[in-house]
Amino acid sequence: MTPTVENKIDWPAFLEARQELGADFIRILGYFREDGTKSVAAIETAMRAKDAAAMVVPAHTLKGESLQFGAETLAGLAEQIEAVARHCVEVHEAPDELLEQVVQLRPVFEEALLLFERECNPLVERRNGGFGRKVDANNQSFGRI
Repeated sequence: MTPTVENKIDWPAFLEARQELGADFIRILGYFREDGTKSVAAIETAMRAKDAAAMVVPAHTLKGESLQFGAETLAGLAEQIEAVARHCVEVHEAPDELLEQVVQLRPVFEEALLLFERECNPLVERRNGGFGRKVDANNQSFGRI
C-alpha cells in the first residue's frame, strides 16, 4: 500500500498565479494537467527501465510547474526525484532508491489537480469562506464603512 502524504498547497501562491495569469489561468492550469501527466508517466517509465537519466528532465519540469501553482508536496517529490536521479547518473547507478517517491508521485499529482479544480469550481462551497479568508459570523462589518 502506498504511504499517504499530506498534499500541501500554498494557497496564496496559487491565488497569486491565478491573479497574475488572469483570463489565461484556466488554460494554463490545463497545460499543467497535460504536461504533469506526461512527466509523471515518463518518470514511472524511467523507473521501470531503471533509467535515471530519463527521470531528470520530467522531474525538473514537474517541479517548476508545481511551484508555479503552489503544489509544494508535489514539487518536493519531483525535486527529490530530480536530485537523486542526477546523482545516480553521475555515479552510474540505477535509481532503485527512488521507488517510494515514484510510487507516491501519481497520487500526489492527482490529488493536487483535484484540489486545484475544487478551488476553481464556482459551484463548490468554500470551507473557509473563499480565497483564504475565514468568514466570521460575529463580524457584521462586511459591506459597511
